[in-house]
Amino acid sequence: MASKRLFGTDGVRGVANVYPMTVEIATQLGRAIAYVFKKEPRRHKIVIGKDTRLSGYMLENAMVAGICSMGVDVMLVGPLPTPGIAFITSSMRADAGVVISASHNLYQDNGIKFFSRDGFKLPDKLEKEIEDFIFNNNEPSHRPTASDIGKAYRIDDAIGRYVVFAKNSFPKELTLNGLKIVVDCANGACYKVAPEVFYELGAEVISIGVGPNGENINQECGSLYPEVLAKIVKEKKADIGIAFDGDGDRVVLIDEKGNILDGDHIMAICAIRMIREKRLNKNTLVTTVMSNIGLDDAIKTAGGRTVKVAVGDRCVVEEMVRGRYNLGGEQSGHILFLDHTTTGDGIISALQVLSIMVKEQKKLSALSEVMQKFPQVLVNVKVREKRDFNKISPVAERIKDVENKLESSGRVFVRYSGTEPLARVMVEGKDEREIKEMADYIAEAIEKEIGVDG
Repeated sequence: MASKRLFGTDGVRGVANVYPMTVEIATQLGRAIAYVFKKEPRRHKIVIGKDTRLSGYMLENAMVAGICSMGVDVMLVGPLPTPGIAFITSSMRADAGVVISASHNLYQDNGIKFFSRDGFKLPDKLEKEIEDFIFNNNEPSHRPTASDIGKAYRIDDAIGRYVVFAKNSFPKELTLNGLKIVVDCANGACYKVAPEVFYELGAEVISIGVGPNGENINQECGSLYPEVLAKIVKEKKADIGIAFDGDGDRVVLIDEKGNILDGDHIMAICAIRMIREKRLNKNTLVTTVMSNIGLDDAIKTAGGRTVKVAVGDRCVVEEMVRGRYNLGGEQSGHILFLDHTTTGDGIISALQVLSIMVKEQKKLSALSEVMQKFPQVLVNVKVREKRDFNKISPVAERIKDVENKLESSGRVFVRYSGTEPLARVMVEGKDEREIKEMADYIAEAIEKEIGVDG
């Protein structure tokens, strides 16, 4: 039983009401997180927040039951971005935080992830301790009774607290007066807080994706569908478009011309400004192996350097903490400004770019010129199993063949998704048509060998 695993690269995730995203497992996770953090003889408390998907009600109540059954209190904040829950956990001196969200996935999925009291995601060691509790029956025989049972109550001002926190990351001497901003909240956790933040700082705000109904989160909106926002930005003659994902920890920007800027461009703009102001620790930006070669070139030209880590915002955070770096992130739009917060925060990331626009009095399209992207193609293949690519000869041979053709003018990177049954084939090079053919060439072999229809 000890070999069983619940946690992936970002918490526990799956189809809601199907193992492991069941009421039973959610209750056990609640009991486990309470047990793991209940180390002292005092009253303990855990924060629970969620996004807007329908199954959140079911899983939230199951988590509450599990936590309270262990004699720990619960503070419910309702729909709030993941970084907001991390902030509330730390601000309220809670023992841990729980986020019920499947991030950018559609509504039928859900997930559960945890934060420690300092606002950082749990290390592998604590996740293993939680799994041991569930699968090895490592729980105390005595259960609390009478007044020792936990209670649950709502934090009614959580949204206001987080709005103030996010605004404090924006320079106090600046405003957003005169800027027209279109915000796409993906019908997710940002739908209340994001428009409020930009409006209170003085911007004219046009909001879309702010009508969640439990089923429309991430549905043809938000950071996965930035072309929708790009069209509106051009129609409204806005200065910038800001697209969040369902739980608000990632962001994609649209410039005034309708061009889409991903996390690499956002990091380039912010890192280079921080280098000039001598605010980038060790002149180092932490990125993942998925980031574009153009980002490395831009940072090097500005006098800095990049450090590469494996895919996943937790990998980025761990390296940043280890090396005492203060900026890092992923191409997907997870950007971490450790001077301001402990996890990826789409609102705070957008505010940092907006502050540079205001300071330099430049359009976003002009700021984005600091980086020239190499063409990059990403092909996803649904798989029935996740075998080592090096042990699948036809796949390994095609990867090697593409690497030989690219030589030093590009790169290929093939990996499995940590949260979905997908193989991701990324090829980067100078000729977009050529690298698309290369990516399809590798994907074809994967599909034949381990694809769902293979």
